[in-house]
Amino acid sequence: MPNFVISSRLLIPIIITGIAPLLIMWLGKNENRREAVSFIAAIASFLSVLSLVPGVLKGTIYIYPLFQLIPGIEVKFCADGLALIFGLIASFLWILATSYNIGYMRSLKEHAQTRYYFCFAVAIFGALGVALSANIFTLYLFYEIISVFTYPLVAHHQDAEAYHGARKYMVYLMGTSKLFFLPAMVLTYVLCGTLDFHLGDMVTGMFPPDANPVLVQITYVLYIAGIAKAAIMPLHNWLPSAMVAPTPVSALLHAVAVVKAGVFSMSRVMLSGFGVDALDKLFLGIPTAYVAAFTIVAASMIAMTKDDLKARLAYSTVSQLSYVIIGVAMLTPIAVQGGLLHIANHAFSKITLFFSAGAIFVAAHLKSIEKMSGLAKKMPWTFAAFSLATLSMIGVPPVCGFVSKWFLINGAVTIHQYVLLACLLTSTLLNATYFGAIIYKAYIGKPHPDVDMDPIHEAPWTMVAPLFFTAVMSVCLGLYPDFFLNLIHAFM
Repeated sequence: MPNFVISSRLLIPIIITGIAPLLIMWLGKNENRREAVSFIAAIASFLSVLSLVPGVLKGTIYIYPLFQLIPGIEVKFCADGLALIFGLIASFLWILATSYNIGYMRSLKEHAQTRYYFCFAVAIFGALGVALSANIFTLYLFYEIISVFTYPLVAHHQDAEAYHGARKYMVYLMGTSKLFFLPAMVLTYVLCGTLDFHLGDMVTGMFPPDANPVLVQITYVLYIAGIAKAAIMPLHNWLPSAMVAPTPVSALLHAVAVVKAGVFSMSRVMLSGFGVDALDKLFLGIPTAYVAAFTIVAASMIAMTKDDLKARLAYSTVSQLSYVIIGVAMLTPIAVQGGLLHIANHAFSKITLFFSAGAIFVAAHLKSIEKMSGLAKKMPWTFAAFSLATLSMIGVPPVCGFVSKWFLINGAVTIHQYVLLACLLTSTLLNATYFGAIIYKAYIGKPHPDVDMDPIHEAPWTMVAPLFFTAVMSVCLGLYPDFFLNLIHAFM
């Protein structure tokens, strides 16, 4: 049985990431100090989350109720194994993203950099709030904070294309949260009398045994539709449209804050909200897995048609996110482990891919895959990192994507769901096809006649170092997956 401990230490990462944006805005005229704040806040928030790990691994669940609105509805934080997976990823990758941001924003002499760093920091604040939420109300508040403050990042370039992409981004995310997530939260409160997650046990959810099963099913469907950040089809189109944003923002969207908040929220609601027993008895798990399986294959097929590198990576993200959902929805321990592990594995691999895309744009001003032929000879470090990350996306050992896929495949076999197994294997082949084409062109292809290769060289070290580090981390997490697996076991 878990040991619940009330601890104000949970507020430390929230306070740090809450103050950092204000300091960034205050020091906006001094770019060195402004960026130093981002570094210091990122490191401090990561260490504060990391300090919770030893206790959680020993079976402790930290909680801290901040204040109550009405009985059953309060702002409340918690730290268990699942919370720390997302919290550690968001805070740690913020450190690397800050270094990358400096190289990218300064190299391209981007405008409104203070606003950019401010919104970036608030997005991390929202991500940590989501990670540490002890109830649905707190999760909803921070979920919306992420949506609101990433809008200026998507619209950063302030041209017609940027505003169009940002409008679609907000319509999808804010529209679904108001139309579906909010009513689901109301129904949950009516049925349960509280919005607190059932922590310490993913089998028994928060819904009482005598709750109306039809209303519970309706509530579940509303949550699935309302958490559009998970990008399950058909509520996925906001994500490719948001690629008009600067590449570091795309990395934030795809690896650190936004989509990870989506799949984390869905995992938390499914496992700590409804529980495995209720999802199984009400026949909600496997249908969700089938929707996720469709998303995995369909998005992979669309990715094959895209010549723009960021667009291909965007549809790859749509596909890869559903690996998390399909794992959780299969409701078996090994599949759930694979799904939750993929939150971490995908984060490190996908941020490497987007960092690489940004480095290519800064160094060569190229977005078209067709024009990247022969580019690996000019940017060997970038493409070495890119290649390692693609191996993870495909699921090739020893890179980390293999580990989570191995768990997922075993989960599908365990419950004799061979359609899901076929979808996972098909996705692997499709991933190999559309990522292999990029690698082949970069290393084997002849330079494109429209591209002058002579002046091209590696992007600034502040960009290349983070992307190479995350690529190496992808391999390390494949060879030594125990750290995140132990957190998952502590949650389960």
